[in-house]
Amino acid sequence: MGDQRISEQDVLNVLRTVQEPELNKDLVTLNMVKEVKINNSTIDVTIMLTTPACPLKNVMAEDVKKAVLQLQGAEQVNVHFDSTVRADSRISDKLNIPVKNIIAIASGKGGVGKSTVAANIAIALAQSGARVGLMDADIYGPNIPQMLGVHSIPPPIGNKLVPARAYDIDIISIGFLVAADQPIIWRGPLLHKTIQEFVTEVLWNNLDYLIVDLPPGTGDVQMSLAQSVPLAGGIIVSTPQDVALSDARRGLVAFQKLNVPILGIIENMAYFIAPDTGKRYEIFGYGGAEKAANELGVPFLGRLPLDPRAREGGDSGKPVIVTDPDSEIAKALHELAAKIAASVSVQSFQSEKD
Repeated sequence: MGDQRISEQDVLNVLRTVQEPELNKDLVTLNMVKEVKINNSTIDVTIMLTTPACPLKNVMAEDVKKAVLQLQGAEQVNVHFDSTVRADSRISDKLNIPVKNIIAIASGKGGVGKSTVAANIAIALAQSGARVGLMDADIYGPNIPQMLGVHSIPPPIGNKLVPARAYDIDIISIGFLVAADQPIIWRGPLLHKTIQEFVTEVLWNNLDYLIVDLPPGTGDVQMSLAQSVPLAGGIIVSTPQDVALSDARRGLVAFQKLNVPILGIIENMAYFIAPDTGKRYEIFGYGGAEKAANELGVPFLGRLPLDPRAREGGDSGKPVIVTDPDSEIAKALHELAAKIAASVSVQSFQSEKD
């Protein structure tokens, strides 16, 4: 190749000026520069992200290009990304399961679209390149099998349950283990045992994220989960009206009392856009969840529109994020998934510092 005017150290020196937008430290200090290749005036830089769903990687790519192009002789900069999700060390300390992070999605009351949000967020994370599992912990009303169009799981291996697989995610639900019309009438100890087994007795496939769809309210299942497993965080799904928000506040306080970090609030069914006129209607009011988040000092993750395709997808087992990937709701779901993944990365980084 001959003498190169630019060295790898030159590139690393200028990359010390590029900040990771979520972690607020430079890429070199964070050990995120995986590889630098120099071919005369062309430089290839590979950045190791903390999640494949990183919401600001395009910003990072532009910042890297600008920094490296300041070097004399640099004419072309190509930025590549790889990723490795940080693992919650508490899980490996406490549980022998191949899961890096566990995220609970809850609601203060039923009917706010929590399970629809959980299923679509899980798929969005998988579509970004992450390994994802979805645990249906809504023991009394397990809707996830219908929403994802799967109604059975493979035979167990040894004493371990094998999760179902659909849309590139692992899935477990009590709905796979009881008849569809059979009511679940269980007291606390049996609920607790089931939740523990769904976490520890399932052959999860080296998951980056295990999304847990909790039942509505603040009952035994929430307590069992928080006591059994280390949660990276909890998310509350609410609709904008006051009655839903008062319940959402109770859900948030319950998480706080159980020492579960709050990743944020999602406002579902925030508005409806008429398909014939394009006019926007705020059927259940607007902005209440954001106001509640501000009052409680927790992040507001964003809002989702009321879209009939989300309900249709849940009924047919074909989620809207798969059937209508260019729809406004699908794009909003991807943005939410990226924010959630980024929040988990930031939290993991901060816990490592502590």
